[in-house]
Amino acid sequence: MTTPLLLSIDQGTTSSRAMLFEKDGSTYTVAQREFTQYYPQSGWVEHDPEEIWTTTLAVCQEVLATAQAANRTVAAIGITNQRETTLIWDRQTGKPIHNAIVWQDRRTAELCAELNEAGHATDVTAKTGLLLDPYFSGTKVGWLLDNVDGARARADKGELAFGTIDTFLMWRLTQGRVHVTDSTNAGRTLLFNIHENRWDDQLCSLLRVPQSLLPDVRDSAADFCTTDKSVLGVELPVAGVAGDQHAASIGQVCFRPGMVKSTYGTGCFMMLNTGTQAIPSRNKLLTTIAYRLDGTTTYAIEGSIFVAGAAVQWLRDGLGIIQSAEETQALAMSLDDNQGVYLVPAFTGLGAPHWDANARGALYGLTRDSGPSVITRAALESVCYQTMDLLDAMRSDGATIDTVRVDGGMVKNDWLSQYLANILDIAVERPRQTETTALGAAYLAGLQTGVYNSLDDLTANWQQEHQFTPAMEADYRDRVVAGWADAVRRTRSTAP
Repeated sequence: MTTPLLLSIDQGTTSSRAMLFEKDGSTYTVAQREFTQYYPQSGWVEHDPEEIWTTTLAVCQEVLATAQAANRTVAAIGITNQRETTLIWDRQTGKPIHNAIVWQDRRTAELCAELNEAGHATDVTAKTGLLLDPYFSGTKVGWLLDNVDGARARADKGELAFGTIDTFLMWRLTQGRVHVTDSTNAGRTLLFNIHENRWDDQLCSLLRVPQSLLPDVRDSAADFCTTDKSVLGVELPVAGVAGDQHAASIGQVCFRPGMVKSTYGTGCFMMLNTGTQAIPSRNKLLTTIAYRLDGTTTYAIEGSIFVAGAAVQWLRDGLGIIQSAEETQALAMSLDDNQGVYLVPAFTGLGAPHWDANARGALYGLTRDSGPSVITRAALESVCYQTMDLLDAMRSDGATIDTVRVDGGMVKNDWLSQYLANILDIAVERPRQTETTALGAAYLAGLQTGVYNSLDDLTANWQQEHQFTPAMEADYRDRVVAGWADAVRRTRSTAP
């Protein structure tokens, strides 16, 4: 008999994807559909929840049909999702009251500034490991309740439900029977005490979020729900859930304290496993739940960059200077250097370690010779420089880091991966399976359903495809890094 497959639903910022994995972590089949990005005002980003649902449903049906045609069985579903993106819907109809407010959205920047000025930042960070920033879900929930007609009164009556995308998908997959999330997603809301693993009364009161809105919180590998047969045509257990960056850390099997992964999707997120200790950062990084298994919480320090792959998408859709992401490697390689051009892609503000919600993107050093190749290379380089800023902050927090495991679509670009090693000045390890976010969700589902017996089984699956080692002269590196630092300084809305 063949081993059952594991279905991973990877609902990301720009696309919905379903992947079927073999037990050894290899891909059996994949389906993916992009969906629309909405920008109602400067710094605002929204998604249509119904489009998220229809694209997710379509890709799941596609891969399940492929498996069925080959007479392959599916053991369980794991879900990973764009974190912090916020939805509120009607408990009776399941209909959202507004578009989803995306994690990149900055509309609550003024509220966050007011809360900071009122002295709440220290207590919020102590409980959540997060900063008072529009990035997180809590202030988005408050905005929806205050700006959608009748929403706050309906919430107070218990008529509405809040969730991140994982919660919304499970609600729809079960025809509204289940309102749940996992600890990694709950821990990114500004409403969850990551040390006590519970929704916090004081935080909910501060952000004016009724607890009746909130889902139940479970381990990352747990019996979340069983899909309704009318939805997918089959009943399947949803047995693993984790926010995308946490899932990627699991897919990269970063289970030992000190291990680091860096994921390159729409944004870039570097996560350092700190074991069972929640270590506060002194350099504006986040303390977060890496995962919770069998009631035991493993923590991490994380640095979040808002724009990585989104910069390449901007080159394609905004400027029209490339037709596909695959073109970027040849364009970057066509130049000997960056010609002094820097892109600071603060399209929705600057993330860690700057946390400047009001900064906006800028290109510096343009001349008449600056064409598509130069701008493309500047976009790729910006991802490497931003990663360097995160690594430096982690080292300043006391971490010793000599290798980083990378994943996500961008690292398939050899030029980018090599430049990253050059700028970080450490080894960059690229695994054979780069779709580690989806894989991590599948692993969680497999752990819960007995496909895997332990984390050791997952570690045994990991295989390195290539290691990139530094190959840049120190003086050249110092020069380009100084140019980046100057560009960031000029982009900041306030003095650092």
